[in-house]
Amino acid sequence: KLLLFFFFAYYLHAGMLKCEKMSDYGLYVLLRVKVALWRYMRNGSNIPSIFAQTVKLHPNKPALIYEATGETWTFTQLDELSNAVAHWARGQGLVSGDVVSLFMESRPLQVALWLGLAKVGVEAALINFNLRHDSLLHCLGVSGSRAIVFGAELADAMLEVNSSVSQSILRFCTGEISTEHLANLGSQHLDPLLASAARYPPSPYRLFYIYTSGTTGLPKAAIVVHSRYYRIAAFGYFAFRMRPDDIIYDCLPLYHSAGNIVGVGQCLIHGLTVVVKKKFSASRFWEDCIKYNCTVVQYIGEICRYLLSQPVRPSEKGHKVRLAVGNGLRPSVWEAFTERFGVAQIGEFYGATECNCSIANMDGKVGACGFNSRILPNVYPIRLVRVDEDTMELVRNSRGLCVPCRPGEPGLLVGRINQQDPLRRFDGYANQDATRKKIAHNVFKKNDSAYLSGDVLVMDDFGYMYFRDRGGDTFRWRGENVSTTEVEGILSSLLCQTDVAVYGVAVPGVEGKAGMAAIVDTTGSFECNSFLQKVQQALPPYARPVFLRISPHVDTTGTFKIQKTRLQREGYDPRLTTDQIYFLNARAGRYEAVEEELYNAITEGKVSL
Repeated sequence: KLLLFFFFAYYLHAGMLKCEKMSDYGLYVLLRVKVALWRYMRNGSNIPSIFAQTVKLHPNKPALIYEATGETWTFTQLDELSNAVAHWARGQGLVSGDVVSLFMESRPLQVALWLGLAKVGVEAALINFNLRHDSLLHCLGVSGSRAIVFGAELADAMLEVNSSVSQSILRFCTGEISTEHLANLGSQHLDPLLASAARYPPSPYRLFYIYTSGTTGLPKAAIVVHSRYYRIAAFGYFAFRMRPDDIIYDCLPLYHSAGNIVGVGQCLIHGLTVVVKKKFSASRFWEDCIKYNCTVVQYIGEICRYLLSQPVRPSEKGHKVRLAVGNGLRPSVWEAFTERFGVAQIGEFYGATECNCSIANMDGKVGACGFNSRILPNVYPIRLVRVDEDTMELVRNSRGLCVPCRPGEPGLLVGRINQQDPLRRFDGYANQDATRKKIAHNVFKKNDSAYLSGDVLVMDDFGYMYFRDRGGDTFRWRGENVSTTEVEGILSSLLCQTDVAVYGVAVPGVEGKAGMAAIVDTTGSFECNSFLQKVQQALPPYARPVFLRISPHVDTTGTFKIQKTRLQREGYDPRLTTDQIYFLNARAGRYEAVEEELYNAITEGKVSL
């Protein structure tokens, strides 16, 4: 009753403002999710128990469709396979609180694996299938995994690190693989083990880990509890007006929260059918949507740009897609995308796996990544606060509190933490030091605590928010977060511990920031293409530097930290420095010197990145 009264009073006030419609619906979504979460917690529910209810409602409805093979899994089949996973896990001696790493390309089995593990309290760690060598070993180690399940397509990647993985970690492979290859890896074949496992429900926990680069370097294992999974999925469903009969085309990797929670979560919790795409294909995108009668698609900003770069095809207007949900869509691409492909609604949102300050653009305001009411900001206590532009440190007033930003003023997005409220809680990471670094105190008021997003946004006069920059030590490229600290460490080791500064630089007309590495070369012996060969072995494509800057020295602070402000400002413009600049011509497979002619071609969009 109190919530209804509050909503009615708010409606009367909001009616006098231009943002009335958005404020009303935003509050409706917030209250709807909050009530659903309250019921969820009161009933002691978790994701497996909610899924069990979904199975009862839709036993024979398609739950997941695997685009790579055309295979369809009903809700009953998904439930039974996840039960088999649960019994297999117990048979291996895995108990509540143990962790199993999943390292495979996107497929329905990945969902059955983490769901089945959750049924017996075992947590999954979802590893980016692009990772190799040290980054892969780090992710296996930081989660404290007792076992790893990898896809046969990644057997070679596992073989590269196998000798460095503790022999106490159980190894299982899924997919077609030879007996000899299994023996070399010291691995068991998972598929026959699951085939022989019981299909009935196990007797009845943290849900899983999703790795995020964060702002401090190596990937961090973000804790996803059951209520967080439910909250993220519910926000997506209600905020963007999804329907029970929607069919979602999920071409995002299932080790990401967007693909696994925003996408697959609608299947597990709300009974929607989800088409799982093994890997994104721009040429097949709309054909797939037609083939499976999809009404909702998922994107990151890059995906929309890739689709726009494709030649015009009849299929791009012959689909039934009405809603595209995702993040990172530039205003220029936004309107071109909706006009060309006839998609009526863009559901743009901002959020990270672990954050407590997610926002959504629920009425299609072009360019906005979300909205928060300026009338009653404490209903959803997030703020943009001032930070030092160079250090990203919080600016405080005379009382020691953070300084809120005015409309139009860029600021760091923060969210007040309340561990008793599932909308406001921050569960952090497996590593407690990493968790502490994301929390600030005395932000809104004395003795409070808030989550630091690390991202700079801007709010307009009506409460719409616009993404400005990814602060700290992370930038986004090709839809992936790239940790500068991690890449610096790898490049430095390839160059015998040479000083290396890695940072992102903007390229006109391209989403995200391209990686640039400033490398110290005091002897003049640096050779680009032999360096490139090493980089190709050590880093996934999205983390490889697009630009190089070869310099006799780099600026450092008194504590020997490399200063990047000047490097980022000068970028790859050869007119601003005497250092040699190189550009990675991916098609030619080599670095090329950036002279003024090539620089102009890059900035004018004449060179493909």
